[in-house]
Amino acid sequence: MSLPSFRLDGRRALVTGASSGLGQHFAETLARAGAEVVLAARRTDRIQAEVERLQAAGLKAHCVAMDVTSAASVCEALAAAEAQSGGVIDILVNNAGVSGNSFFLNLEEEEWDFVVDTNLKGPYLVAREMAKRLVAVKQPGNIINIASILGFRVAAVLAPYCASKAGVIHLTKAMALELARYGIRVNAIAPGYIETEINAGYFDTEPGLKMIARIPMRRLGDRTDLDGPLLLLASEAGRYMTGSVIEVDGGHLCSTL
Repeated sequence: MSLPSFRLDGRRALVTGASSGLGQHFAETLARAGAEVVLAARRTDRIQAEVERLQAAGLKAHCVAMDVTSAASVCEALAAAEAQSGGVIDILVNNAGVSGNSFFLNLEEEEWDFVVDTNLKGPYLVAREMAKRLVAVKQPGNIINIASILGFRVAAVLAPYCASKAGVIHLTKAMALELARYGIRVNAIAPGYIETEINAGYFDTEPGLKMIARIPMRRLGDRTDLDGPLLLLASEAGRYMTGSVIEVDGGHLCSTL
């Protein structure tokens, strides 16, 4: 019996929020699996160096400017991505996101709109434009939304983030229901606490160490812990999966209340 392949040769992938952290890592993971990747961020100067690094490693990579909260910007960016890669994008990783940092009573409308527009409106706009292009050429594809365990549970000072990630989870399922007939699979990954250069300092503090102690596996996630779920959902290995949400959190959601 032959095992399904996790390879992505001949595929074209776009990753939003690819200027740092998880987005940058996702792009490299997909490229090393054989995909031609397009890194998207609001400013291309922040991702051009990463594209050059991937190209120097013999990987196929490009970059486009994209503001995920603007339908016009999304449309222009996908057109540019197709022009650079030579065909329609058939793997999308909706990774762009922001967190906010205010207690609910101090939460201003501006912060709410910024977080929800980026985290929830953004995935809708990018996925809709990509899906339209796939349907127009009758080509299947995969959409992978990056949710969070905070779409299931809550934490203080993150009300709009929690609400937006819960929305991403239900948006994933609604999209999966409607797009399955076109051969477009839509799934999500819900990471727990993953160590990146942005949050590393916090987890060395007393509150950060207490947070780690509440994770059943007693450690933070590493970016590479997301590689398996990402490639499963992006490749033919996950061909019968749609509307699924994969939790990658060291058992954090199973922790006692």
